[in-house]
Amino acid sequence: MNKSITVSKEDYLKAILEAECEGEHVISATLAHWLSVSAPAVTMALKRLKRDGYVLVKNDGTVRLSAKGKETAYRTALRHHLIERMLAEVFGMEWYEVHDEAERLEHAVSPAFEAKLIEKLGEKGTCPHGNAVLPDSPARQRKRGLIPLYDAQEKSDYIVANLYERDPKLLLFLHKLGIGPQTPVKVHSKNYDETIAVETAAGRSTLGRSAAERVWVRAR
Repeated sequence: MNKSITVSKEDYLKAILEAECEGEHVISATLAHWLSVSAPAVTMALKRLKRDGYVLVKNDGTVRLSAKGKETAYRTALRHHLIERMLAEVFGMEWYEVHDEAERLEHAVSPAFEAKLIEKLGEKGTCPHGNAVLPDSPARQRKRGLIPLYDAQEKSDYIVANLYERDPKLLLFLHKLGIGPQTPVKVHSKNYDETIAVETAAGRSTLGRSAAERVWVRAR
């Protein structure tokens, strides 16, 4: 990793790359939402990233990564992925707790430690939330035979494939309902108020549309 890259720059570059992979049209407002920062802060950051050759900003405001930016962003995403797996697979940390911890630790991983993590865990596995190093777009998820839980059929059984991992409150909420990676879930009904009634090993519960759209499942 280039030693001149700051933690803040790594966060911005990774957010741009992940948003692109999820099919987002990346503009300043996208980054402000993803990183929970102000619009002026995003403007200043993008100016610096553009000056240093990490991003390209088109006349319509679209933000794209340069080749240099993509390489830096991928290395940060890979370190995050490896740390999540290390925390879960080696230290037994719960799947719904590892994302925030990895956000803090990803910037401190040296190339030598990164190489050891790859040697130990491999680069191609999935993280504790069921995701690869880079997230798939909804279109690619559907091509793999997955659907959001909200789109599931009533009176049908599914297995959770992966979850949106950047919202710790959502992850804890799902965990309490018995919804986690590779857990079975039965959809009982889809309701008029845009909620769905489901059953897991933890019992019956109701999810709103926002939460149910962030859980991807496959038919059992």
